[in-house]
Amino acid sequence: METEILLNQVNKFYGNKQALCDVNLHIEQGMFGLLGRNGAGKTTLMKVITTLLPASSGDIHVCGIPVKEERSVRSIIGYLPQDFSMYGNMTVYEAMDYLGVLSGLDKKTRKERIPELLRRVNLQNNKRTKVKAMSGGMKRRLGIAQAILHDPKVLIVDEPTAGLDPEERVRFRNLLSEIADDRIVILSTHIVGDIEATCEKIAIMDAGNIIFNGTVAELLEHADGKIYTATVSKIEIEDIKKRYLVTNMLRMPTEVTVRFVAGLEEEVFEGATSCTPNVEDAYMYLMHEKRGDR
Repeated sequence: METEILLNQVNKFYGNKQALCDVNLHIEQGMFGLLGRNGAGKTTLMKVITTLLPASSGDIHVCGIPVKEERSVRSIIGYLPQDFSMYGNMTVYEAMDYLGVLSGLDKKTRKERIPELLRRVNLQNNKRTKVKAMSGGMKRRLGIAQAILHDPKVLIVDEPTAGLDPEERVRFRNLLSEIADDRIVILSTHIVGDIEATCEKIAIMDAGNIIFNGTVAELLEHADGKIYTATVSKIEIEDIKKRYLVTNMLRMPTEVTVRFVAGLEEEVFEGATSCTPNVEDAYMYLMHEKRGDR
């Protein structure tokens, strides 16, 4: 079976509102990042791929299967939605076992697979813990375990680290990277740091459009020569914010170190120096360029 997802001229309308606009993507095995602000269309795209929503037009194939063959596509996809919930009064093991039954797994397979998955997501000591007593990070890890219970070829996770503390976020990103060794993992998020830490190939969405599709290195190259830094007094910072798109500020007792976007046509002030862009800089520059914001 092919391990790729192909989307060709995919559109989605909600009445007169167009949520997806001629989306074209080729997603291969490994981690793929889908980045964009809230409301950009990421969740709609994920639901179309998982067959939870029908596309208005266009073609989609998941591992060689047309997305219109819903039953076949769902059998090879695991999905962790942004608003994930499970049966609160069940224990972790009971919830996994019940979901395994719903997935059509026999008792022997469930008995072998569930303990291994709980170990993989570091919940092996919580199998008797009730779901409602778990922390947010533990529930997200349980969500991953249930999503790969039927050993899917594709795993799609929507905003998985929102609300997690830094330690849990790192643990979760590492888990996704491990899972991506032998399948497609699509990470949909508005958190640039999650993409920077895990993904080599990314797409960026804005208002239903794919405005970038390539590697992280290509995104960084696109912003090369457009990012500057300077250390200025606190009274100067408001003027700089009016003139440039500021991507980061580090406040000190009497000064501020600022990073900002300046296109080739813009002059920079004395004391500002060009610097190597990071992924957040490059993302902000791309949004600035595409939307013409200042």
